[in-house]
Amino acid sequence: MTKPHGIIAGGGLVGLTLALALHRVGVKTRIFETAPEILPLGVGVNLLPHSVQSLEKLGLLDDLKAVAIETSSLNYFAEDGKKIWQEPRGLAAGYSVPQLSIHRGDFHMILLKHVKERLGEDAVYNDHRFQSFDQDENQIIAHFTDHSGSNTKNSATADFLIGADGINSRLRKIFYPDEGPPHYSGQMLWRGVTEMDPYLDGKSMFMAGHNDLKLVAYPIRSESTKRGKSYINWIAERRIPSDMNAKQADWNEAGLLEEFIPYFKDWDLGWLDIQSLFENAISVHKFPMIDRNPIPRWSFERAALMGDAAHAMYPNGSNGVSQGVLDAMTFAELIEQGGDIVQILKSYEDARLEPTSKIVLANRETGPERVMQMVKDACTGDCKDVHTCVSETVLKDVASSYKKLAGFDKNVLNSQR
Repeated sequence: MTKPHGIIAGGGLVGLTLALALHRVGVKTRIFETAPEILPLGVGVNLLPHSVQSLEKLGLLDDLKAVAIETSSLNYFAEDGKKIWQEPRGLAAGYSVPQLSIHRGDFHMILLKHVKERLGEDAVYNDHRFQSFDQDENQIIAHFTDHSGSNTKNSATADFLIGADGINSRLRKIFYPDEGPPHYSGQMLWRGVTEMDPYLDGKSMFMAGHNDLKLVAYPIRSESTKRGKSYINWIAERRIPSDMNAKQADWNEAGLLEEFIPYFKDWDLGWLDIQSLFENAISVHKFPMIDRNPIPRWSFERAALMGDAAHAMYPNGSNGVSQGVLDAMTFAELIEQGGDIVQILKSYEDARLEPTSKIVLANRETGPERVMQMVKDACTGDCKDVHTCVSETVLKDVASSYKKLAGFDKNVLNSQR
């Protein structure tokens, strides 16, 4: 039986992962990316064990480990520096694969390198902005312009089309023309990277604060570690509940230190100089925390959504990229089994839509990070060096429940390897 061939709209993390996953099962694809050149942009991302297990199957683990940090623990603190909860992560927690913290650009370049090596240099078409499609019972035809939208590019014909074109997906807008802008959380994020002396063991991720004011940080580059330093990705989060619709599509706005530093001036973690972390940043960008509402369908005959185009979610739980990797692997496994491509796309939707919709909604309730607000609400000021105002049993339940919901329960994952 002849295997179908496909078109992927979007050459980001999910689009390139999908191309590799489909190549692994003998399915040819072409990737169409709107940017004139794919560059190593962005800051840090977390790859949780369920996605790392998938990336290992694609033969990427050694390359990822060579540049990333193998996360050892996740720590929650109050703004006064008192510990709320700590748990081991990745190999330290008994998973069969590590949890990786990595620069998004490093991950992107690893994916791109392997796509070009395996699929060929001509598999990725830059400066191709997806515009529209036509389909019938035999094929689907995707139409493109250049990045500016001014000039028409050649169309492409295939058996299926996957829209991995992000939170502002053109394909999703075609399916849901009246959806409107993304959903704003009321939280503004300032994201930066700073190279400085390591904190804790040099491999730990921490979150401090509560729902209205939060700091998240984790190291992301092993090269800095070899020099005795730590290349730290950090996110300062502050509640600004005004209507941000006009800015929701701008992910490249430069952030100003004075917009958030004053709100952290009284914080004292003891083991990290927060002011130095902020003031010595290599770069700072500002953007709102946004997501999209779950939708009832992802697949429409020969076309379907994937990754943020299907289920853009808040970063609570550090799970967005990992869910896109799982989308790609699920679709590739289904297509390997054979059958009608329209039904395969529907089966992919059936497998992934409900679980990711639940995560989107759970992340709106701050996911596992809600333990910080629980402490903020419960503490009477009597806790000593460690917050005991919320029982360890409750904290463990919050952590384990989210792992099960998001698909990285240790026992389940280890049994599947």
